[in-house]
Amino acid sequence: MARKPDGDLRHGYTTGACATAAAKAAYGALLGRGWINPVSIVLPRGEVVAFDLVETAFGEGWATASVQKDAGDDPDVTHGALVRATLRPAAPGAGVVFRAGEGVGMVTKPGLMIPPGEPAINPVPRDMIRGAIAELQHPADVEVEIAIPGGAALAEKTWNPRLGVEGGLSILGTTGIVRPYSCAAWIASIHRGIDVARANGVTHALASTGATSEAAAQARLGLPAHASLDMGDFAGGLLKYLRRHPIPRLTIAGGFAKLAKLAAGALDLHSGRSQVDFAFLAGLARDAGCNPVPVAAANTAKEALDHAGPRLADAVAVRARAAALEALAGARVEVEVLVVDRGGRIVAEARTPLGHTA
Repeated sequence: MARKPDGDLRHGYTTGACATAAAKAAYGALLGRGWINPVSIVLPRGEVVAFDLVETAFGEGWATASVQKDAGDDPDVTHGALVRATLRPAAPGAGVVFRAGEGVGMVTKPGLMIPPGEPAINPVPRDMIRGAIAELQHPADVEVEIAIPGGAALAEKTWNPRLGVEGGLSILGTTGIVRPYSCAAWIASIHRGIDVARANGVTHALASTGATSEAAAQARLGLPAHASLDMGDFAGGLLKYLRRHPIPRLTIAGGFAKLAKLAAGALDLHSGRSQVDFAFLAGLARDAGCNPVPVAAANTAKEALDHAGPRLADAVAVRARAAALEALAGARVEVEVLVVDRGGRIVAEARTPLGHTA
């Protein structure tokens, strides 16, 4: 793993940084200079970081080195995975040629930073690897194969399959450093999901707050996987991006509590950053002809719904749709909202009137 700088910050390093370190070490061996261990690389912002090699091997015309990824305190599925680089001479004039080894995916759909038919090694990691190789020899004609053993199974826990990256993981990173999980990382993944959907001609996208609501909505809609967006708590991140990059039709599916927050105008639905407004729900209940008193006194959104029944769910769906349209600020997106209970049943819905475009 990488040698940590002093201090208590538990950041880690991206797969791109690990691949760069492994590639540099393997290229040194391929050039006959022996193993560089630990191997230092320069990250995009100028930081110099040293990585320990955990595997090395070489033979006639090839050399392999591996680094174990340390993601720090980030809940990254690749934490602890081996990132392996195998380097071989390439044809004269070829430059640095990238290949996908075991566990690294291939891009199959447009809309990502790498075109279809290429290994899923993103532009910044490619530049980092080219720069590290150039430190040892420039110009260089070399084939760089990056592998993550077991990466195909890990990729099933990521967005890669629905984004059109097949067969494994992506080699990622823009700074080389993994900061402990942030809202920005999730919102960025939502944005890339929208980019892929648009690039593949999707006209109807599904944004869900969680797996249960996604499954319920998909059972009804039957949309392709790359049309599903894992919105989570970040309704604002989704809607503000769609404002500038619209998709003609959007279905938002979520649990009653999350959508009650959206109905009240919250665009961040996380329990630590927004709360269910029971006075607001009581007002909706009253307008729907229900007794508002037990709703106002409820301790949970489920309790409020139990008191008021389906009419309150209907009212939340209508108001959540209105809030989404407000956030879209006139973008030409038709919006449908589905309220899903904990058992995975759609209990309320609100949609754009037929023939009307928001």
